[in-house]
Amino acid sequence: MEHDHFEEPVTILVGMGLPARLETVMEAHALLQDWPSANRSSAHEIALNACKAGIAGEIDAETVRATLVAFARRHDILVPDMVSQAPAALADGTLSTNSNG
Repeated sequence: MEHDHFEEPVTILVGMGLPARLETVMEAHALLQDWPSANRSSAHEIALNACKAGIAGEIDAETVRATLVAFARRHDILVPDMVSQAPAALADGTLSTNSNG
């Protein structure tokens, strides 16, 4: 089911802060299904419903990805994509290329 793959994976922190890389609608759905009931929110419900719609072919994977990213941001568990941020970090000086810091 290639149409369920995200163009870019979404990495979120799960469990004891361990990163989980989600690459498909099905992986996102499984994670959201297993999310603890006590920690569910409206963002969780929206993302889970988007996953169900994605699985049914009603919306595309990138729409599902966007709702997953919004959910992860809301819960402060989104791991930034360091590859895409590296050029900006180098330009603004927050990432140093030398060992002197």
